[in-house]
Amino acid sequence: MAAGDDLFAGQVAYYRRRASEYDVTAYGDKAANVRFEVADVFSWAAAARFDTVFFAFWLSHVPASRFEQFWRQLRGLVTGHGRVLFVDEHPDVCGKEAYAAGSDEIIQRRLGDGSEHRLVKVFVHPGQMSARLNQLGWQSCIRRDRNDWVIGEARPRKP
Repeated sequence: MAAGDDLFAGQVAYYRRRASEYDVTAYGDKAANVRFEVADVFSWAAAARFDTVFFAFWLSHVPASRFEQFWRQLRGLVTGHGRVLFVDEHPDVCGKEAYAAGSDEIIQRRLGDGSEHRLVKVFVHPGQMSARLNQLGWQSCIRRDRNDWVIGEARPRKP
């Protein structure tokens, strides 16, 4: 079973509905010198390039079929000395998810209101991720911390 546009629409709906519940599990203040953008990362034509692009717990929602497109898009968003930073879950915690029958990347989740949603969930393995990014022209340092997180930094390789 592959991830299609209808699944992405459902995923967006899930996170919009989950937004009211998110502060229960998220914490921290946002710095005044940080600018947040809301955009479709697969087609975003930013007006500027950035020194740093950061995303947390997003990479695992990019299906394998769009991985390359996603990183091509990121290359166009960072400055020549820019970098991409990310954090996501390690594959060792995949047992907490309920995968749809016949799929290794589509999960089913339920919100507090009882609604059920289907989402993409592809766990990040540090070594495999580094190798894949290297093939796409990125140099990266991706590691597991002491807990269940994968922490990564990637920069476009200089020609």
